[in-house]
Amino acid sequence: MRKHYLDNIRWIIQVLVVLYHVCFMYSGITMTSTAGQITQEPFVAGMIFEYAVFPWFMTVLFIVAGISSRLYLNSHSHGEFIKSRTVKLLVPSTIGLLAFGYVQGYLNMGLSDGAFESVAQAPLPVRYLIMCVSGTGVLWFLQILWVFSLVLVPVRKLDKDRMWKICAKTPAAVLFLLAIPMFGAGLILNTPVITVYRFGLYGFAYFLGYFVFSHDEIIEKIKKMLPLFAVSALASGTAFTYLYFGRNYAIAPVNRTVLYSLFAYWMSVTVLSFGAKYLDFRNDFTSWMGRKAWGIYIFHYIGISAIGYFIAVPGLLPAWVIYPLTLIAGFAAGIVLYEIISRIPFFRWAVLGISKRKVKQDV
Repeated sequence: MRKHYLDNIRWIIQVLVVLYHVCFMYSGITMTSTAGQITQEPFVAGMIFEYAVFPWFMTVLFIVAGISSRLYLNSHSHGEFIKSRTVKLLVPSTIGLLAFGYVQGYLNMGLSDGAFESVAQAPLPVRYLIMCVSGTGVLWFLQILWVFSLVLVPVRKLDKDRMWKICAKTPAAVLFLLAIPMFGAGLILNTPVITVYRFGLYGFAYFLGYFVFSHDEIIEKIKKMLPLFAVSALASGTAFTYLYFGRNYAIAPVNRTVLYSLFAYWMSVTVLSFGAKYLDFRNDFTSWMGRKAWGIYIFHYIGISAIGYFIAVPGLLPAWVIYPLTLIAGFAAGIVLYEIISRIPFFRWAVLGISKRKVKQDV
């Protein structure tokens, strides 16, 4: 049976990603490829929202991806798994980046002071490649997830389900305290410049999803523990936001603190247990959102950064108009570009990693 709560968690988190990027674009906390603060006083509510979601929302997606990998491999071979993940993840984040990434790259460079000037003397092909790489944006998630998928196959061959079966019996106390090894994982395998590539933290989340949370017995345990996880997440998240408010939460040392990891883990399990308990259903709206969420994730930042670059930076409209306009542009870009590109041969494969058959089903 399909676990509808996993689909619902995916699209809900991707909606949060859009909301987060709207706040991110104008908060001024991190200045890379953003328009910066557009209000006279800091937009505190938006800033709080950033601290409240950043540590955990991508962690949840990696846990869900680990669970989904286990479910897929229950009925598919390793070869089919790698092929499907390569088409869905690697192709859009490499070939798709070269075919379409220049659009996001242009906007990102426009929002970065001096970016165009720094490459002005480079040959045109070099400038194009730089622009494409600058447009990586949200595709980092696909790249890391593909690496984890590759690693999973030899791990499965070595494990032969021995560890997976042991994890089905994980005690409730251990499930709660897994936040501690998540902190340790967050200290290793972090790339020095592009800080989103956190192979330790996200790898731990992915394999937790595969080995631990893919068991129905474990899901039943965390559903009963939902109040404990929710209170712990609220306490750690409140403390994290209070102590580090105003500091860049996306880089060291803030993103490697104990509170960051505790909040990331406890809130991730809260979302997972809440979803399993209350979101395991399907209707017309959730089905539609589930189909369009991939396009929203891939394309939403184009709409957000376009408003930031062409309207917010020149100061063409007041902030109270720009914020909702940016939010609308994020969702509109995601849905409209998905509908267009998913119908164009080659591009639907290169940019979205989908086949013609699936497009017909989605439409």
